[in-house]
Amino acid sequence: MGIEEKVPSGLLLTTVELAAGWVRKGSLWPATFGLACCAIEMMSFGGPRHDSSRFGMEVFRASPRQADLMIVAGRVSQKMAPVLRQIYDQMPGPKWVLSMGVCASSGGMFNNYAILQGVDHVVPVDIYLPGCPPRPEMLMDSIIKLHEQIQHEPLGAHREAIENEQEQAAVNAPATHEMKGLLR
Repeated sequence: MGIEEKVPSGLLLTTVELAAGWVRKGSLWPATFGLACCAIEMMSFGGPRHDSSRFGMEVFRASPRQADLMIVAGRVSQKMAPVLRQIYDQMPGPKWVLSMGVCASSGGMFNNYAILQGVDHVVPVDIYLPGCPPRPEMLMDSIIKLHEQIQHEPLGAHREAIENEQEQAAVNAPATHEMKGLLR
């Protein structure tokens, strides 16, 4: 005896958040930010065999002002970190970040002064994709998981509060040289 029985058939019931999430997940425009061998696998994902256009990702954008998804593919050096942050800041909101490969996620085998030990020290990351290098099929799976995350994201002030919390967590992350444990 819910509202579904009271309305005429053919009428679609949903919330604005679900409708906006459905539209957003079907129209992701990724920015090109390939830095190492993972970029080759990312390029393969855009090719005809894996066909990223099935996910609404027709073209990888060269301008960050036209992109809402940053796929960081490969190792990020300390000199590249400010550039990564600048490109992230130039992207219009809402925006998402996918860390592709073990080098982007945690520094990988490059545990030295020159390589950033995870891009989450610079930008908030939504999805981590492991592998060295991860296959295009793994990238497709992570895009599907990102779609599910986008579908259920809140709008308005709730979204801004979540973004601010993620931003503060990225800014307050300890520097690589201050970390203890497996890194030393």
